[in-house]
Amino acid sequence: MGRAGLRTALTAAVAALLLAGCTGTTEPDRGTDGSEPAPVASVPPSDDGTPDDSEPDDGTSDDGAGAPGDGTPDPTAPATETAAGPPFAADTRPDTAEPTGEGETFLSVTDVRVARHDGYDRVVFDLDGTGSGRPGWRVEYVDEATDDGSGHAVQVDGDAILRVSLSGTAAPTDSGVEEFAGDRIEPEDTESVDEVVYRYWFEGYTTAFLGIDEGERPFRVFLLENPTRVVVDVRH
Repeated sequence: MGRAGLRTALTAAVAALLLAGCTGTTEPDRGTDGSEPAPVASVPPSDDGTPDDSEPDDGTSDDGAGAPGDGTPDPTAPATETAAGPPFAADTRPDTAEPTGEGETFLSVTDVRVARHDGYDRVVFDLDGTGSGRPGWRVEYVDEATDDGSGHAVQVDGDAILRVSLSGTAAPTDSGVEEFAGDRIEPEDTESVDEVVYRYWFEGYTTAFLGIDEGERPFRVFLLENPTRVVVDVRH
């Protein structure tokens, strides 16, 4: 073999060795379209080593006391007159609610109770009758107390007069229960409510007047059920 043939043989041998050295390398896996694989995101562990997939705290709580976080009373709370109501309003504007079950529910006020609580006086109107509807109300301060229908003045002791008008109520002949027979209630240990004057049912409405000491005070109104009660709280 001449020098030219030897040089050709050596070149071929070197190329073969280089090719053999490359056969141990691997290419990264790719998708079928030749793209790089997507990175895998890891979830940071919580303090106990488990993935933290909890929801953020939205400030609500499920404690059974009405709508979460809004202070609304549970309408199916036990029959207790210590049940908490919504926050007192910052003013003395009227408070209203519409009745339900019109034409199918007939309720009458069967008792009116007054008691002093820490920070407020509470007046409770107990209702009973037929149907599953709820009473409504309009509670507001008025310049004078007058009877529905006749317009006759009603004497109420106090520096301000809070008128309570319960709607969705009925005559005893329709409700099937006896209406509250009282007239004036003069509580002894209250601070805000001097007197409650009950004025009976008239054409779908039951009216009472609360005599408030030292002028208009903030109040709140809400419904409790089982049994049905409309509660009026007047702040001290």
